[in-house]
Amino acid sequence: MTESFAERLREYRTAAGVSLSQLAKRVNYSKGYLSKIENGRKPPNTTLARLCDAALDADGKLIEAGATGPRDVATTLDRRQVLAAGTVLGLALVGGPRPAVDDQVIDGMRVSFEHLRALGQQASPAMVLQPLIANVRTVHALARENAGPARTRLLLLAGRIAEYTGWMSQEAGDERNALWWTRHAAELARVGGDDEIGSYALVREAGLALYRQDPVRTIELARQAREVGRPSRRTLAMASRREAQGHALAGDRDAYLRALDRAVELMATAESDTRAYPLLGTTAAEPVELARGWSLCDLGRAGESAAVLDAAVAVLPATSRRSRARFGVRSSLAHALSGEIDQSCRTLAETLDDAAHVDSATIRLDLRDLARTLARWRNHGAVREIYPDLGKVLHQH
Repeated sequence: MTESFAERLREYRTAAGVSLSQLAKRVNYSKGYLSKIENGRKPPNTTLARLCDAALDADGKLIEAGATGPRDVATTLDRRQVLAAGTVLGLALVGGPRPAVDDQVIDGMRVSFEHLRALGQQASPAMVLQPLIANVRTVHALARENAGPARTRLLLLAGRIAEYTGWMSQEAGDERNALWWTRHAAELARVGGDDEIGSYALVREAGLALYRQDPVRTIELARQAREVGRPSRRTLAMASRREAQGHALAGDRDAYLRALDRAVELMATAESDTRAYPLLGTTAAEPVELARGWSLCDLGRAGESAAVLDAAVAVLPATSRRSRARFGVRSSLAHALSGEIDQSCRTLAETLDDAAHVDSATIRLDLRDLARTLARWRNHGAVREIYPDLGKVLHQH
């Protein structure tokens, strides 16, 4: 018979020789609340399970016992969505002679996409999604109307734009279309002769699973990404990075460290992509360090997480608003979980403007966790001061 979280918590606390009062100080929850958890009168939340696991060196066992399971998100499209997507992607250029394109025209279309991607780092996905879809439609249609090297370049560019469209769909809170666009990106690039994006599409799917709090699927997809085709060392690094995050979510610290070490080694030896279409994935500096900070929080090591994230966020440029908001919020959450409430509120104050501008559904998930955590200190002066602004960002969508 499987032990309950309450039974496991009492077992590990007793084995460690830690009193309820001592544990309460370590995890920044009240003794009374922990007593109700340990006596089975209250169910644990995932955050508390992670903090207790780290405080009692339970090696992921308390995280496993406290898991609530992934959110159930459908991954299939209904008939109307398929028809709508088919209309967008299948629209041919009509009227007049076939439009001929050369390298200069294709370069210009790439520049147009790069401008949209830069805007997507600083503004709401609602501002870029429709132009991105129009871009994919145009480039894909041109690929069908041209042959030879031009067709190949156009298909590869369409694949890159479709991949980013999937990311912006996820940021807008549309997981169904995020998955559809991600898979379609792999199809376009594959027809263009590049399997790299097929591997990276699995990294992106693993990211969708990570935000659904599904560690098993995250790890599974990240491993598949390493085995499909012949991915570059950078894509292998991004797959290992995602796998590490999955292991951290599952509470498996040893597996997390192995995957993260592999990501560090691969990223250090990755060659620059000099091909004539945009770089896949994040353009943020130190992506592995950012993932390290993220994962330490999932492992219940909030103080370590805050230190790593503070250093990594400091080197992100002001133009990377989406990344600054994402990891700034995560840093604020880590500070709050470690009991550094004033620092949490200072970090949040520096982050909220970015979060408001990028209007991200995924960042709001962490903001909700942060709001719940700070609510335990609702009478703290810094919390009372920041809470109204936090509420505005949470409800702006």
